[in-house]
Amino acid sequence: MASVDASSDTIDTRRAAVADTRAARWRNRPRLLALAALIGCVGVFLLARWLADPLQLNAHWQVGAGGRVELAPGASANTLKPHAGKSLVAVSAAEERLDLSDALVLQRSPRWMIDDELRERHRQLHAKAGALLAQPSPSLHFGDGTRVDAPLQRLGFDGLGGVFWLLSAIAFALYLSATVMVLAGASARNLLYALIALCQAGNLLFIASASTPRLALPHLLIDWDMPLRMGFDLVSAAAAVQVCSLYAVRQRAARFAAMGAWAGAAVIVALQVAGQLSHAWWWTQLGVLALCGVALAILSAAYRAQPHPLVMQLRRFGTVVVATWALLTFALAFTGRMPAAPSQLVGVVSTIWYVFLASLLLLVPFLARSQQILREFSLLAAISTVAASLDLVFVDLFELGQFASLTLSLFIALAAYAGARQWILNQLLTRNMLTTERMFEQLYRSAREVEAHPDRAPRLMMALLHECFEPLQAELGRDVLTHARVEDQGSSLVAPVPALASDAQATGAGTSVRLSHAQRGRRPFSIDDARLADRIVEQLRRAVAFDRAVEQGRNEERSRIAQDLHDDIGARLLTLMYKAQSPEMEEYLRHTLKDLKTLTRGLAKGNHRLSHAAAEWKADLAHRLTAADIALGWNFSVDRDVALNVVQWSALTRILRELVSNTIAHAGAGRVDIALHLEGDGLVLSVTDDGIGRDPLRWSHGLGLGGVRKRVKQLGGEVEWLEVAPVGIACRVRIPALLSGT
Repeated sequence: MASVDASSDTIDTRRAAVADTRAARWRNRPRLLALAALIGCVGVFLLARWLADPLQLNAHWQVGAGGRVELAPGASANTLKPHAGKSLVAVSAAEERLDLSDALVLQRSPRWMIDDELRERHRQLHAKAGALLAQPSPSLHFGDGTRVDAPLQRLGFDGLGGVFWLLSAIAFALYLSATVMVLAGASARNLLYALIALCQAGNLLFIASASTPRLALPHLLIDWDMPLRMGFDLVSAAAAVQVCSLYAVRQRAARFAAMGAWAGAAVIVALQVAGQLSHAWWWTQLGVLALCGVALAILSAAYRAQPHPLVMQLRRFGTVVVATWALLTFALAFTGRMPAAPSQLVGVVSTIWYVFLASLLLLVPFLARSQQILREFSLLAAISTVAASLDLVFVDLFELGQFASLTLSLFIALAAYAGARQWILNQLLTRNMLTTERMFEQLYRSAREVEAHPDRAPRLMMALLHECFEPLQAELGRDVLTHARVEDQGSSLVAPVPALASDAQATGAGTSVRLSHAQRGRRPFSIDDARLADRIVEQLRRAVAFDRAVEQGRNEERSRIAQDLHDDIGARLLTLMYKAQSPEMEEYLRHTLKDLKTLTRGLAKGNHRLSHAAAEWKADLAHRLTAADIALGWNFSVDRDVALNVVQWSALTRILRELVSNTIAHAGAGRVDIALHLEGDGLVLSVTDDGIGRDPLRWSHGLGLGGVRKRVKQLGGEVEWLEVAPVGIACRVRIPALLSGT
C-alpha cells in the first residue's frame, strides 16, 4: 500500500513539474518576443545607418527619352538645379572616367536580369561608379558639354526615401511573424513557415536597400544580390514542398520529393556562388516553378485522397502565387535585352510580386479569421502583378507608348479582376446553404420537436448545423462550451448544444457538436462561422423557450375552460338529469355528462400517453357498444409509448367516437373490430363492422363523416371507407407523421 502511495506521489510530482515548465515557458514567451523585436529593430537601424552615413551624390535620376540617364527635377544641391532634365553622359574623378552610354546603372537589382553578360556589366558599372564617386572631387558630365563638381553629402535617415522604410517595415513584420510562429510551438509547420517568412524578409530588405536615391549602390549589395536572392527564392520553394509533404497521404514518396527539392535548390545556389552557373536567372525561375509544381501536385493528391480545407486553401493560394510567378517570368523572357525604360518597370513588377507574397504570408496565420480579406487582397495583388507584367509585354512586343500600354494593361487586368471576383462570389452564393426561410422553418420544426422530445436536442442541433455548413463529418461530443469555437486552424467547429431539457428529462446526451471540414472539405471554418453557430444556438434556445411559453399559456387557458365547463355546464346538465321526465332522457343526459367529463379531463391534463389514452378509449367504446348490444374487438400495438398533445388526443377521440356512433346508428352491426397500430412516427387506425352498409363511395357525408375527414386532415393524414367481404364496412385512417407534429 505504501508503494502505491509513493508511486502516486511521484506521478503527481512529475505532473506538477510539467505544468510548472509549461507555465514558465508561457511566461517567457512575451520576453523572448520583445527581445526578438529589439534585435530586429537594431538590425533595421544598422542597415539604414550603413546606407545613410557614407558621403554620396544626393540627386534623383530618371530614364530620359533617348534611354540615357537624366537628372530629375528637385535636386537638393543648388549646383545641380540648373541642370535638371539634362542627360548624364559620364562620371570622372582624377584621371579616370566612366562613360554612361545607357541607363543600365539605374537598374537597381541584378536579380531580375536575364542575360549573364548584362548582369556582369551591371556589376562592373556600379563598382566603377561607386569607386569614382568615393574619391575626393568627382565630376558629372552632361550631354550639353557642361561639367559640374558632384556635391557629396550624407543622405541621413530622411534621405533614404519612403520606399525603403515601407519595405523595411513589411520585412520587420515578416520577421516578427516568423518569431511568433516559432515561439508558439516548434512544430515542423511553424519552423518551415518561419523559414519562408525570413527568406522573403531578406528579399524585401535587399529591394529596400536598392531603392535608395543614389547613382551607385554599395558593392556588397550588388555582389551578393543575385546569389542570396536566388537562395531565398529557391529555399522558399523547397520549404513549400516540405510543408505540402506534411499533408501527403503517401508519406514515403512525399519525403523523397522534399529531399529532392532541398538537394536541387542547394546545387543551384552552390553553383551560382562558385560562379559556375550559366543562365542563372533561367535556372532560378524554372527551378522555383518546378518545385512549386511539385508542391501543388502533392496537395492535389492529398486532397483527392482526403479532402481537407487547409489543403484546399494552400492549393488555391499556391496556384495564384505560381501563376503570377509564371506570368512574371513569361513577361521578362519576352523582353530579352530590355531597353532602359522597361528596365525600371522590371523592378516595380518584381517588387509588387514580393510585397504580394509577403502580405499573403502575413495573413496565412489568420486564415480562419480573415478569409474574406485574404481572398480579396490576394486577388487585388495578383491582378496588380498581371497589370504590371502586361505593361512590360506591351511596351516590348508591340512598341506601344507608356501611356497606351499602361491603359491597356490596366483595362485587361481590371476585367480579369472583375470576372474572377464575380466568379468567386457566384461560387459562394450558389453554395447549398440555408436561406433565411429555410433557416426559420428548420428552427421552428426543431423547436417543436425538442418541446415534445427534449432528448432529441443534440441530434436536432447536429442536423441543423450539418445542413448549414455541410461538413464532411459531424459528431456529438462532451465538450462543455459557452460559445462556438474554431479548432485545428479551421478544420473543425465545435458548437455547444443548448440546455433545452429540464433536469427530469435530461438523458446524458452529448453537450456539444463537432463539425469537420466545411462545405465538404472545400473551405475551412472561420470566426464568422462560429458566430453564425452561436446565433443558431441562441435562436433555437429562444424558439424553444417561446414555444414552451405559448404551450404553457395554452395549458392554462385550457384548464380555465375545462374548469368553467365543469362548474357551469356540468352543473346544469346534472340538474337536468335529476329533473328528467323519462328514463331515455335521463340516460341521454348521463352519457352527455360522461362525454363532458372526458372532454374537461383531457383539456386540463394537457399531454396524454398513448397507452393511457387507448385504455380510456377502449373503456368508453366498450361501454357504449355494450349498451347497444354490439361486441367489441380491440387490437392495440405500439413499438413504444409516446405522448399525444391535446390537439391529437382530442382529434383521435372524436374520430373514434364518431365512427362508433355511426356504426351504432346506421350499420345494424353485431360486432365492431378496432385496431390501433403505431410504427415509427406513423399511426394506423381501422374500424371494421359486420353491418349492412355497402358502397361507401355513394355516401353523402354529413356533419359526422365530414368531421372525421376534417380531423384526419388536421393531423396530416388520410381516411378511406372500404367494403368488407362478405358484409360490412372498414374505415382506415393513416397518419404517416403523427409524432413529427408533436
